[in-house]
Amino acid sequence: MVLAALLLVLAWDLPRPDAVRETTRRPSVTLLAADGALLATQGDLYGERVRLRDLPPHLPAALMAVEDRRFRKHFGIDLLGLARAAWANWRAGEVVQGGSTLTQQLAKNLFLTPERSFRRKAQEALLALWLERRFSKDELLEIYLNRVYLGAGAYGVDAASRLYFGIPARRLALWQSALLAGLPKAPSRYNPRASPDLAVSRAAEVLEAMVAAGVLGEAEMHAELGRMRLPPQARTGAGYFADWALEDLAERFPGNGDLTLRATLDTRLQAVAEARLQALLAGPGARAGVTQGAVIALEAASGAVRAMVGGRDYRASPFNRATDARRQPGSAFKPFVFLAALEQGLGPEDTVADTPLNLGGWSPGNGAWRSRGEITLEEALAHSVNTAAVRVLLKAGGPAAAAAVARRIGLAGRFPRDASLALGTGEVTLLDLAAAYAAIANGGRQVAPYALATANGAALPRRVGERVVAPEHAAALRRMLEAVVARGTGRAAALPGRAVAGKTGTTQDYRDAWFIGWVGGLVIGIWLGNDDGHPMEEVAGGGLPARLFREVVEQAGAGR
Repeated sequence: MVLAALLLVLAWDLPRPDAVRETTRRPSVTLLAADGALLATQGDLYGERVRLRDLPPHLPAALMAVEDRRFRKHFGIDLLGLARAAWANWRAGEVVQGGSTLTQQLAKNLFLTPERSFRRKAQEALLALWLERRFSKDELLEIYLNRVYLGAGAYGVDAASRLYFGIPARRLALWQSALLAGLPKAPSRYNPRASPDLAVSRAAEVLEAMVAAGVLGEAEMHAELGRMRLPPQARTGAGYFADWALEDLAERFPGNGDLTLRATLDTRLQAVAEARLQALLAGPGARAGVTQGAVIALEAASGAVRAMVGGRDYRASPFNRATDARRQPGSAFKPFVFLAALEQGLGPEDTVADTPLNLGGWSPGNGAWRSRGEITLEEALAHSVNTAAVRVLLKAGGPAAAAAVARRIGLAGRFPRDASLALGTGEVTLLDLAAAYAAIANGGRQVAPYALATANGAALPRRVGERVVAPEHAAALRRMLEAVVARGTGRAAALPGRAVAGKTGTTQDYRDAWFIGWVGGLVIGIWLGNDDGHPMEEVAGGGLPARLFREVVEQAGAGR
């Protein structure tokens, strides 16, 4: 009666063991680059359900060697193993061995909480006995290998194999099987994404356990130790891109299904943009008081974002300066002022005065520019002459007209209602500014920057950009922006034998420095500055930003 009562107390709140093949989990989201490289994951990752017969034999052998050598001999509870563990723990004066079998681990992982108590251990034993009666040893191994948590959100050997090695579980090498078999002991600690050195050390322990169990020879173990090479972990700032790409995911993809999303990111261009920005900030940027920067690259025709670097170190600061920082664009705004003038009937060869100007006590300066009296609109934009730009603004209908052109083209900014707008005193993001330039580069069609190309293999619908600029006006402005690079403030961005167009921008006291330009069909935007708005040491858009543009294009072979 006492035993029956005890069993009743232990079993009254047990979960239904017949639900063993069911699972409740968070839907998984896998974000891949354009070439299939893994960028980010969310939720719980499950790979394909694998059959034991399809796996390399060394995988279950490694698991049993390190976790439960008597798996095929016990009935779910290993009395010899419990006795051996108790003796080892008594001699050590602490817990150094566990006596749980694989079946008990499976019962705990499937049905119970991690709570440490006698009641929970007793329930685990009852469920292990039921599992052994209900399933064969091979079936239990198969369920375990498909369900076990192996770190970094991966459940099951196939998900872990794809995550850590980029291959399905059926193609695992011996040392890779040993590494995965070592993870259940402490998946968060030993997984190679968190601690590659600990993962390798644990895999070596598993290989030694296989030798001790008689399933592997000494020579073969040493050969595998020599082959053990984890792929280098990419130190990437693509976290900025991933965060942006996965925004508002629930609204865009309602439901509870798993998602595999193919993104527009070009991993080579991304790596080059990150590396060149890091080198600049560590070298000439550091000497000039520049602590932050951002780079964006997108296709002019479609708006597909090919690279996004939102700062110098995503781990130190995930704030995305490419998409969320609103800064004054300086003279990088001037093309929209000149576009407004083109739409009012002026042309690149028409002239405007570059002499000093006073508007109600406000007198914009021209820096080192020496007045010539009258210059063409093309020269005024190429050399970024401030007094000429203000006069062009007034000829084009004033600040309201220029702001309307910028908004029509897709530049959602905060624009002042006075003539200072000609000098870029509004506030914009780098992404919006690059997208607005794309509308000029592609002949006059507005683009909406996007990050995702397919979802679960199906192409995502794209909005066809409406025409917002007449082709002839876009062509005239492109010619003027090519002059900026050919003989104006953007000469540092020039590439021999290639047509490059763009515009520099520098704000008051050198607080922001920009270069936005394009080559071929690719628009690249650069911003340099400091988060707190602290002035840099004479860093202008035609200097470091233009040089960075050229370096990214040259090293990545972009825009061809």
